[in-house]
Amino acid sequence: MNEQNKSLTELVQELPPDVMVEVRDFIEFLLSKRQSAVEYTLRQNWAGALREHREQYTSLELQKQALTWRGD
Repeated sequence: MNEQNKSLTELVQELPPDVMVEVRDFIEFLLSKRQSAVEYTLRQNWAGALREHREQYTSLELQKQALTWRGD
């Protein structure tokens, strides 16, 4: 059977054990990368949280103050 007709499992089974470990690591990396990309959603639960300070600060001052409050 030529290489193109073999399943991924068959191809992996033909690899030497040390290369199988590398393939497994790479597959786990791809899965974790895909999972973390899928799970990430932009949270906007902070929207309006600084409303009480709008009379005290300009938007630029508030932006700088927020960085101070966050510890950046």
